[in-house]
Amino acid sequence: MNAADQEAWQRVQWLRQELRRHNEKYFQQDAPEIADGAYDRLFAELLQWEARYPLWVSEDSPTQRVGGRPGSRFVQVRHGVAMLSLDNLFQPEDVAAFDRRLREGLGQVGEVGYVAEPKLDGVAVSLLYRAGCLLRAATRGDGQVGEEITEQVRTIAAVPQQLQGSGWPELCEVRGEVYMPLAGFAAWNEQARVRGERPFANPRNGAAGSLRQLDVSITAERPLQFFAHGYGQWQGALPESHAVLLQWLQAWGVPVCPLWRRVEGAAGCLAFYEDLQRQRDDLPYEVDGVVYKVDCLADRERLGALSRTPRWAAAHKFAAREEATLLLAVDVQVGRTGVLTPVARLQAVRVGGVTITNATLHNFQELALKDVRIGDTVLVRRAGDVIPEVVSVVLSARPENAAMVPVPERCPVCGGAVQQEEGKVALRCLAGLTCPAQRKEAIKHFVARRAMDMDGLGERLIELLLREGLVQDVADLFALSQHRDRLAALERLGDKSVDNLLAAIEAAKQRHLGRFLFALGIREVGEATALNLARHFGSWQALQQASQEELQGVAEVGTVVAEQFWQFCREPNNLLLLQRLQQVENTRWWQMVAENMEGDRPLAGKTVVLTGTLASMTRQEAKARLEGLGARVSGSVSDRTFLLIAGAAPGSKRQQAEARGVRILDEGELLTLLQQKVLPAVGESGAGGG
Repeated sequence: MNAADQEAWQRVQWLRQELRRHNEKYFQQDAPEIADGAYDRLFAELLQWEARYPLWVSEDSPTQRVGGRPGSRFVQVRHGVAMLSLDNLFQPEDVAAFDRRLREGLGQVGEVGYVAEPKLDGVAVSLLYRAGCLLRAATRGDGQVGEEITEQVRTIAAVPQQLQGSGWPELCEVRGEVYMPLAGFAAWNEQARVRGERPFANPRNGAAGSLRQLDVSITAERPLQFFAHGYGQWQGALPESHAVLLQWLQAWGVPVCPLWRRVEGAAGCLAFYEDLQRQRDDLPYEVDGVVYKVDCLADRERLGALSRTPRWAAAHKFAAREEATLLLAVDVQVGRTGVLTPVARLQAVRVGGVTITNATLHNFQELALKDVRIGDTVLVRRAGDVIPEVVSVVLSARPENAAMVPVPERCPVCGGAVQQEEGKVALRCLAGLTCPAQRKEAIKHFVARRAMDMDGLGERLIELLLREGLVQDVADLFALSQHRDRLAALERLGDKSVDNLLAAIEAAKQRHLGRFLFALGIREVGEATALNLARHFGSWQALQQASQEELQGVAEVGTVVAEQFWQFCREPNNLLLLQRLQQVENTRWWQMVAENMEGDRPLAGKTVVLTGTLASMTRQEAKARLEGLGARVSGSVSDRTFLLIAGAAPGSKRQQAEARGVRILDEGELLTLLQQKVLPAVGESGAGGG
């Protein structure tokens, strides 16, 4: 053996050892150390070496085996029909080559018919039914022998214990994927963080870990689902095609992913792939590719299988959502509410087609649970529009000098004290509106459309005003009219822009108390809660003097909201800011005067419903303005509905209102009502009366 061959042999041995180790981590310990994309690259390299040196191929090579060996904690199950793995395709030319091999293998001139299905990122399982009753469930294991998980699978509501309908064979084995929906995965991880437990790395890890619980009551608590995608043992007549098989399974009450489609040839496969890739970020479950299967079951028998994979099926992988990279540093960001969030600074890595250099670590408690250290190799995940996150650490690659990340004792922006609230995981800066990091976000919230609605005062202009020293807090906004010349001289601002800005600020003085309360950005006080507080107490003075017990007497105000509001009203920096706001002239914030005057409140105590599309304003704007007239805006028509506002394409709510004799206003009549604060006479400004 020459030097080149010797080097190749050593590389092959290393690749086999690494792949066996990663199989053990992935299949047995549910603790993968590398991303799927990295594993696929190692596997593909080993295939290339074995193709170059075919005499080196051995039965124990990872390329000849499926998955990992079954563990020792569960009873082992030998599959009647092997549960094989799938070859991976990555490029369009790979799909074309796969299709060409099948046409040649079948001696077929025309297109091959396929069933294309989403490749769910879950756990492959086998469900054995006898006389329609679930007899046994098992994992894939190494393809020949798996683990029995019957009791664990019985806790999954989607898996039928008894097949429905009729026509099922005496013995049939349904194969499919147990997965954890994204919403359930996110909710479970959030609960785990609150409890101080290690969250799941990804939905697949969550599904696998749940099925490997010896205590089935733990499995029962996990949000698991199931989709069938094939069969194994089968005593009885089979359909002619896979498409019909899926229809049979659905008729028997076995859930099947609704996105499957029958396609023709490589072009049909690629069209399905592109279509599913466009939907990927909107799907309720994780999908990492597409599986192409020859539809005709007789053709499958003719094509046969290799030791590890069937010839008649393959998986076309999407770009990986997880990759490994180096953690270079950890910075701390401070949000609008003062929450300190650790952010990983990463060696640039492409994940899902996007270059990632930063990723969230959520909070310092999770950072400690994951034992993330500077210098670590970490797995980074990106899905859809979600901020990239550090999933886990590759402990085997940790350098000796990896440094722990200290928990900050002071705010990194303003130097103020930080505190972890009782029962919460987040650290928070206590400096409030005086912290520069919170100041910018506080102003953005204050001027937002649903708050004080200062049109034109966007993020860039706020940054400019802060940088030029014209604004330090929200009270300074109302003094900008004194600096008109300086404003007009600023970059991208001219006389017209300044006039519009000052007009928007002047108009904001007329917002009611409810919107002002919401604009202050008090923690836990949302838009509806702020309006309820304003209506209940009628004035800021009464609100400020209220006890926590009195605050809790308001609808939608509990102990947490009451405590947050009470503390806000007593924080020294907040009091100074409020004193400055009280000096602003011609404001209507401090009392609900408009709602106490009958002429300004023609809808006091009345329930109004909005439907259809309005041309002159958004639904949210219309809702806010109607509430300013005293209305309670509801989402559905009932016997208590006083008015229905019907825009374009109103839908069924209009018919419901007509059936109840509810008066209906069109958009023109709505504008009359909002402008004149008087209900228009029936038929006064259009045909909308009813």
